[in-house]
Amino acid sequence: MLVSQLLQNGTKPPKGGDVALQKSEDLINGVETTLNTDASNKGLTASLDEYGQLQLRFILATLVITSFAVAITAFVFDLRTAGSLLVGSLFGVLYLRLLARSIGRLARSSEKVGKVQLLVPVLLVIAASRLPELELLPALLGFLLYKPAMILQVLREN
Repeated sequence: MLVSQLLQNGTKPPKGGDVALQKSEDLINGVETTLNTDASNKGLTASLDEYGQLQLRFILATLVITSFAVAITAFVFDLRTAGSLLVGSLFGVLYLRLLARSIGRLARSSEKVGKVQLLVPVLLVIAASRLPELELLPALLGFLLYKPAMILQVLREN
């Protein structure tokens, strides 16, 4: 109010008034910046919540498809093949979760996508080659069961 009165009267502000006026403008700009940052943070938080729900839907869809595939495999083939399919699909869910977490971190900071999730299929192949209870082909097919779940989710949303 004092600044507007001084400007209307055409008088110069007292010595140091320019500094006070500049500090006032800086304070106003800081408040505006804080308000804009809070609004963008709320938008980012809402987007991350939506992304979290999408992750959950993908994982649940993968588990539903896995349960049907394991049941059909156990009925048509044997329990060993169904178990290999189940283990492979659990590795696929782990891969999907690690990938989603890596992408979630990408939203918060502008870094590269992590490479840790690439170890999951390698570990699956090593486990299938070392353990006689696991069959390689059903385990790899089980690992890829997250892909039809993603396709079904995309089709469902459109």
